[in-house]
Amino acid sequence: MSTMKFTKMHGCGNDYVYVDCTKEMIEDPEKTSVFVSDRHRGIGSDGLILIAPSDVADFQMMMYNADGSRGEMCGNGIRCVGKYVYDKGLTDKENITIETLAGIKTLKLHVTDGAVDAVTVNMGKPELSAPKIPVTFPKEQMIHEPMEVNGNIYNVTCVSMGNPHCVIFTDTDVRTMDLEKIGPLFEKHSIFPKRTNTEFANILDENTIRMRVWERGSGETLACGTGACATAVAAVLNNLTKREMTLKLRGGDLKISFDEKTGEVLMQGPATFVFDGEIELPESFEPEDVKIYVV
Repeated sequence: MSTMKFTKMHGCGNDYVYVDCTKEMIEDPEKTSVFVSDRHRGIGSDGLILIAPSDVADFQMMMYNADGSRGEMCGNGIRCVGKYVYDKGLTDKENITIETLAGIKTLKLHVTDGAVDAVTVNMGKPELSAPKIPVTFPKEQMIHEPMEVNGNIYNVTCVSMGNPHCVIFTDTDVRTMDLEKIGPLFEKHSIFPKRTNTEFANILDENTIRMRVWERGSGETLACGTGACATAVAAVLNNLTKREMTLKLRGGDLKISFDEKTGEVLMQGPATFVFDGEIELPESFEPEDVKIYVV
């Protein structure tokens, strides 16, 4: 067995297990993610995030979903990476860059009493080209287009914020929706060759959106940073809101702005430490073998 030190953190309730890999990498992050994400026999999380050195940025973020699949980007996760590297003394800079599979992201760390309590992330420009999202669709973009799911027609807008998103604006209160039933039908729909994250949203006013999210590989989570950004972009594209807005998710609020001049999306939200610990990782990764030590 090997022992892995970790930190549990969350951004608006979107929780991950974070590991400092600046000195040593984890051998099998896919299986490790499945193992530690188990909320009954493991640590419990929406996935695993590794913080590693980078040749092109200050740090590299490697994100794995609860099912072990690799994710390109995580908006809530990257804010916590910023808090981790500053609070743990890996950097003293308040403006840092993070390498991800979705490119290099720039973070502004908001520090209070020597610790990061919020982070603003430049999430870059949204991708609207259907083949690049990717979504199999005959038009170049899929904005407010009808899509059949389980015999029902939904008007959807597809956006990539480094990972694919399918956004549905509805008059039905998203708080009452059976996401466990409908979420997988969107995630695994045949038009999404790499599966998709799915956001169901209510427009509350021109500056406020309520949203729930079904994340690819993890199921419903309390928040999704890239999903909030994708929903904000979709709302602007459909002339439903202004360009600066608050996204109200089950785990808390995120402030999103979609800059008209640069085309970039900025996201600001909290990053919260939960606890440090150590966990023994058996070679077999059998759930009943798990041992956790909170420190």
